Amino acid sequence: MKYFPVFLDGSKINAMVVGGGDVAARKIELLLKTTTKITIMSASVTDGVARLISENQLTWLKHNYQAGLLDGITLIIAATDNKTVNESVYHEAVAFNILANVVDQPALCTYITPAIIDRSPMIIALSSSGSAPILIRMLREQIEKTLPQGYGRLADFSLKFRDHVKARIKGIRNRRTFWENTLRGAIGQNLLDGNQHKAEQQLIASLKEKIAPPAGAIIFIHTKAGNPDDLTLNAHRALQFADAVFYDDAVNIELIEYVRRDAEKYPQSISSTILVNYQHALELAQQGQQVIYLLAGNEELPSNAALITSGISTRAIVSGGS
Repeated sequence: MKYFPVFLDGSKINAMVVGGGDVAARKIELLLKTTTKITIMSASVTDGVARLISENQLTWLKHNYQAGLLDGITLIIAATDNKTVNESVYHEAVAFNILANVVDQPALCTYITPAIIDRSPMIIALSSSGSAPILIRMLREQIEKTLPQGYGRLADFSLKFRDHVKARIKGIRNRRTFWENTLRGAIGQNLLDGNQHKAEQQLIASLKEKIAPPAGAIIFIHTKAGNPDDLTLNAHRALQFADAVFYDDAVNIELIEYVRRDAEKYPQSISSTILVNYQHALELAQQGQQVIYLLAGNEELPSNAALITSGISTRAIVSGGS
């Protein structure tokens, strides 16, 4: 990745926008979604910028760019049509380790602003690393169409009951399964429909039911040619719920990007065509973990007596093109 994706805590941002035109107005409006600690440095501003300053009690330095005024600033945006000024802003910011963005000049940026889909507190940020804005716009339109406006209510609900669920349901995988079933089912639909009280009653009732302890399993995924685009829905879902994943050098490493981020990764130095590490996988499954074993190709696995007699649930998924 050329750019490292990160979300900044708005309460820690103290921003400055150099410029007072229409471009500056758009940047100020974006910043205002997160913080009001914004300083505008410009001798003159448009009516739109003046309104934003007045309505939000922003600081206005009524002069054009001057060096030496960045004390306490954590993020700066240069939105002027003066190349020399923009370059000066960038170089001063870099000298003080301040995040800098010069509008439409990626070479003069230490960060770039992604396309944003706002379903607060759910935020989706999209970027093509500056290479294809139109492609990002198309992708954003696709996601906007499929993402309900009330999606943020699901996140607020999850936060409200997170500690209750954690206390009642033991095991990370069990909690993931519980939340997925909850948010995909009737409770989630009630939240999207605005029936908050009913959803809360349903969740409380479900938590009173007896919860089974974590049950481990081993899923063998035959990836065939290994093209990530050929992953089946079953394989993709299994990877997202994995606690541990085994793979050897023959497995396309790009597939690991589809595994849940906090799953333990166990690269194997010996090819699965020679030795499948049943013992380690079985030990993890017996601890209640969801274990994924990625296999290149689609060769039939040899039987294993310990696995057969263990009682651990196993499943094989064939996923991928030839």
